[in-house]
Amino acid sequence: MAALGAAAAAVLGIALAAGGGGRSATATRTSRESVGAVPARTRVRIARTGTLPAAVQDAAAAAVGLGRFLLMGGIDAGEASVADVLLAGPAGARRVGALPTALHDASAAFLEGAAYLFGGGVVASFPEVTRVSAAGLTRPAGRLPTSASDTATATVGATAYVVGGYTGITPLQTIVAWHPGQAPRVAGRLPKPLRYAAVAAVGGEVLIAGGTSGEAASRDVYRLDPASGAVTRIGVLPHGLTHAAAAAWGGEMVVFGGRGPSHSSQTRQILAVSPDGSVRTVGQLPRALSDMAAAALGDGRIALAGGVDSAGAVQDGVLTATFSG
Repeated sequence: MAALGAAAAAVLGIALAAGGGGRSATATRTSRESVGAVPARTRVRIARTGTLPAAVQDAAAAAVGLGRFLLMGGIDAGEASVADVLLAGPAGARRVGALPTALHDASAAFLEGAAYLFGGGVVASFPEVTRVSAAGLTRPAGRLPTSASDTATATVGATAYVVGGYTGITPLQTIVAWHPGQAPRVAGRLPKPLRYAAVAAVGGEVLIAGGTSGEAASRDVYRLDPASGAVTRIGVLPHGLTHAAAAAWGGEMVVFGGRGPSHSSQTRQILAVSPDGSVRTVGQLPRALSDMAAAALGDGRIALAGGVDSAGAVQDGVLTATFSG
């Protein structure tokens, strides 16, 4: 159920326009002297600090202020999509509103004082962009160029970059740039279609790790330069990884859990991915989980919410990541 799967009904399946995309995957690197890497001795420590009102996986998260984030949609323990909008923090969450429709596998970003939810789906994928306030109020905010679920989103400046996804029929290899009040545009093109990638903005660029390509869990690490649209392959993960959560910290992308191609192949591993493509292990989750939501809280901590374990049990925990060393 965590993937929209082969039972998807026929939906809008047009390919995204190529405008702004098609850049070489071997583009020349730009200078990254301003990006400070996390020291190699740094370790991530994880503790369960709160409980959600109900177990959920595949929800979207966006930070909405110091120590708070919105958790939107997802799949509950009964394998049904939900419309809940939760205002959450490390200690737990409370329901503050509802989306216009139940959905899962959307992604979200915080722009101009509100969260924006991109796509998602149930059986079919959706193209809508929805504005969600910290009070849980929603309103339509636009549309993506095509229906898209299984996406991941990172914010650079005032622009959200929606990476890959799935139309309900066709996996996507586009990276769509979106800003409130402006038409979406294709800002880059991945070397291959990707769903469920781990994504974060680091040093003004977007790092992209793993994801599902066809039936395989990818090992590739890419970097998008928003200024040029160039997507460069910069490294490899130690193993194929998909359905992982990610957030930026200290000049790197931290990748939490995830799984391989099998639904029961979850991992406890926490990885740090640097802008130069180097990857190292920096900690472990308390248990092997995939399909969590992640939000950088703005105070040096990262919150993780929900997820699913290797036995298929959907989780109701809020985990808090802190950094030492």
